[in-house]
Formats: sequence, structure tokens, C-alpha cells
Amino acid sequence: MFTGIVEGLGVITQIEREGTNVHFTLKSPFASELKIDQSLAHDGVCLTVVKCDDSFYTVTAIQESLDRSSLGGWAVGKKVNLERCLRLGDRLDGHMVQGHVDTTGSLVSCESRDGSYVLKFNHPYSEENPQWITIAKGSITINGISLTVVDSSAGSFSIALIPYTWSETNMHLLAPGDQVNLEFDIFGKYISKMMANKL
Repeated sequence: MFTGIVEGLGVITQIEREGTNVHFTLKSPFASELKIDQSLAHDGVCLTVVKCDDSFYTVTAIQESLDRSSLGGWAVGKKVNLERCLRLGDRLDGHMVQGHVDTTGSLVSCESRDGSYVLKFNHPYSEENPQWITIAKGSITINGISLTVVDSSAGSFSIALIPYTWSETNMHLLAPGDQVNLEFDIFGKYISKMMANKL
């Protein structure tokens, strides 16, 4: 379980394929604090540490994770948002995030508003996936970042970023058309599922 509050940026230094699995090695500012079997969110995707030392660590992505997220398009040198799992007793500064990406979306536009940034995203909403919904002032996780929805419609939404989030995450590296990992609000997904079952 995560909160969507990014702790730092990791840099991919090596990518190894083994069958359908992909092993990513990253350099991280807190690699020395990690341990094998620990869960870590990478642009919102929960992956397990399989190897680590003082500066680098390795995680493995299976086909399911590659299919649902942007991981398959990652390359050496990419900067990735990192968050370690929530500890009981910690403050919940973001919202309840599982690290289970629902789908990918794409950046439509980014507008600077004299101190803040407004970004609009599209996603593949359909009647087959009614749980992929957003509501104005609701929560959404983009690349592992807990954010508040500004405007919402079927298949698109916008968010506003403060300068700190813009500069301290990989959001400032996005360009229109780039893919992002999306995890919709877990409570909204459960309610949507229950309503669909009643109908």
C-alpha cells in the first residue's frame, strides 16, 4: 500500500529480458536502505526488489505489469518516480494507492499558469471499464503521484501541479503524447463495480 507521495527519482541503468520477464536496475538516492522482497512503486507500479546494494537495486516486471503499464517502453536513462510502501502509523499525506496500475493514459496538453501547471490527460474509458472514472476534486494517481482532479469527463481529466511537484517528480519531463500510468481511486472502483452488479 502506498500514498502517492513521491520520495525521489530513480534512474534506469540496465534492462535485462528473461523470457517474458524484464529486470530493471535503477540507481536510487535510498538504495542503501532497501532490502530484498521489499515493495517499491515505480511510476505507480508496485515491483519487488530482487537485488540491492548501496547505490543500485533490481526489480522484476512480469508480463501482466508490462501489459497494463508503460514499463514496456522504458529505456536506460529514464527517470522514474519512486515511493516506498506505507508504514503503519505514518501520516497519510496523499490517498490510498495500491500500486496496481489500471491502464495507461496520455498527456494531451500542459499549460503554465504563472506559478502552477495545468495538465490534461486522456484515457481509454469505455462501457467495458466503467470503473475507470474520475470526478472533480476526487483523487487520481498518475505515475505514482497522488493528485486531485480539476475537471473531469468520460475519457479525460485535468490536474493542477504546484511548482514543487512539477520539479521534484518526472512530470516536468512529459511531452504531449507521452504515456503515463494511471491508478483510479480504489473506493470509486468498488462503488462502480457494486452499482454495475446491481444493474
